[in-house]
Amino acid sequence: MRGTTARTSSARRRTIRTAGALASAGLLVPLLGAAPSSGAPRQASATDLQGAFASAAAEYRVPQSVLLGVSYLQSRWDAHGGAASVTGGYGPMHLTDARTALASAPHHSEGDEDPRGDTSRPMPPPRAEVPAESDLPARLTTLPRAAELTGMPAEELRTDAAANVEGGAALLAAAQKKLGRPLSADPADWYGAIARFSGADDEATAAAYANDVFAVIRDGERRTTDAGQRVALPAEPGLRPDAAQLKRMGLREAAPGATECPRTVACEWIPAPYEEFKDPNGNPDYGNHDKSNRPKSQSIDSIIVHDTEGRWEGVLNMVQDPTYVSWQYTLRSTDGHIAQHVKAKDVAWHAGNWYVNAKSIGLEHEGFLTAPDTWYTEAMYRTSARLVKYLAKKYGIPLDRQHILGHDNVQGTVPATIPGMHTDPGPYWDWQHYFTLLGKPFHRTAGPNGGLVTIAPQYSANRPEYTGCAKPGEKCVPHGSAAVRVHTEPRDDAPLIKDIGKRPGGQPSTIDVNDVGARLSTGQQYAVADRQADWTAVWYLGQKAWFKNPGKQPTAVAAKGFVVTPKDGASEIPVYGRAYPEKEAYPAGVPVQPVTPLPYRIPAGQKYVIGDKVPGEYFYAPTFDTARHTVVRGKDMYYVIQYGHRIGYVRAADVRVVRSGS
Repeated sequence: MRGTTARTSSARRRTIRTAGALASAGLLVPLLGAAPSSGAPRQASATDLQGAFASAAAEYRVPQSVLLGVSYLQSRWDAHGGAASVTGGYGPMHLTDARTALASAPHHSEGDEDPRGDTSRPMPPPRAEVPAESDLPARLTTLPRAAELTGMPAEELRTDAAANVEGGAALLAAAQKKLGRPLSADPADWYGAIARFSGADDEATAAAYANDVFAVIRDGERRTTDAGQRVALPAEPGLRPDAAQLKRMGLREAAPGATECPRTVACEWIPAPYEEFKDPNGNPDYGNHDKSNRPKSQSIDSIIVHDTEGRWEGVLNMVQDPTYVSWQYTLRSTDGHIAQHVKAKDVAWHAGNWYVNAKSIGLEHEGFLTAPDTWYTEAMYRTSARLVKYLAKKYGIPLDRQHILGHDNVQGTVPATIPGMHTDPGPYWDWQHYFTLLGKPFHRTAGPNGGLVTIAPQYSANRPEYTGCAKPGEKCVPHGSAAVRVHTEPRDDAPLIKDIGKRPGGQPSTIDVNDVGARLSTGQQYAVADRQADWTAVWYLGQKAWFKNPGKQPTAVAAKGFVVTPKDGASEIPVYGRAYPEKEAYPAGVPVQPVTPLPYRIPAGQKYVIGDKVPGEYFYAPTFDTARHTVVRGKDMYYVIQYGHRIGYVRAADVRVVRSGS
């Protein structure tokens, strides 16, 4: 303990001394909005993160813009209170110490849905298990290496932001030296060191990571961190790195196969098997996806965002098991690397609703729903956004929250399946930041009293209380959230809205992290039902649902668009969990799928926002042999609506469409 204290004090003195010298020389970038008194350079304190970057850059002769750019791509300069990311990364530099940070977790432990979601071939519980932890790759052990280089205790590097920045600078300097490069003041000379810092073992991923860092440096960034620190990286628009360094690093070339990815990301083909096998009773079975010919056979109209609830290596093992489930892409947290497993033309088993599976693409992100501080890296957010933009353009998918869904927004197919539906990626996925990266941030589109609202709380300041992250009933660590709760009346102590589908017995909703019964999510749109002072009511699950929406810190913005309401003369209409055809549409040999209403209703006078108008459609694919696969389309049309936290479907014949919010 004494050694740690002495080392910390020494580091603090060096930080203050070095930062002060830089400030005196006019080289320290001041905090945004902090003007030096009487024109004198501002002195940095030991708790000044901007000063810590300057000090570490000077100490290890790393250009400050390089250090800031790398840190932004790792953490957006946040420290997360010393908590580890999903891959065991700590602090602003995301120094990894996975053996200390991570514990095994089952894949998608928050629900028990049938991932295929089709009664013509219900899927038995998968036999795959999370494999035992093996030797960790170098990208997950950078913090112990930083401890060796700096002489700092690992605990200090994990918990102290300034020390963490110094550790990152030491790693970058060591990488530059290992490549035989000088410790140049020119950021352009550091391309290879940045690529090596990513921990990627293939050339494409290392290049994509380095290119992203240089994009951050060229554009510049500024923000207030989760600890209230205001940090700035001035733009260097003319910067052109020496990318040729990468060819001399000896990294492997990832076999791309026939991946369907944009050129701006690193993507490799790790196929999910389409194989026959015997079930435990010796009967013929197959997995783990279905062959199709999309979009010719069926349109691809949505993208589903999941989190893995497991680590990269284990998740890849599971998707390669024919008895398990599947999805199209997995994204790695440390560097944003992408693996594709199922072609877009084929149907993966990922959403728990066969109608949605047949028309969607599934993206799994390395992460844990119930651990708010196992945060996602900026590198993964950015590559995911690039992949989604590419897929959306290719298949004509609108970039909005009616088409870019979380797994938690997918509806159960019939009443019995609703309680078991999954709830990932959960309330800690930053939808506003994600859609900003997609080029579609959620802005006001109508007057302050429009007929629709888009949910848009400020993520870092929006901190609703959750329970159940570590143990049932136990409070979760306070954390920024993309979700807003709804109540039966406009007051904080009013009961939460009930979800009769999730709890058929009528029990109240809870604040458990996996309970989506009374939860709005960033980007979702709802029709306004009422307003009182700082409260707004929307139509939600057939009820008037109130959420706090103060003018000084709004949690929603006005919007405009189209809504459905029951047709004239109808007292209420049913809501469905899938848009299946009428029975007359089924050809001989294809069993008729029942059009089963959910327990939900839309009473007369209520309005719900439309996503799409779609034909009734069913993909019949119960066998390994694709000869019997058939797409059945009916004459009945449906509207996809935002019903509660999840989407729903209503028959077009039951409703009329109204423009609202203009």
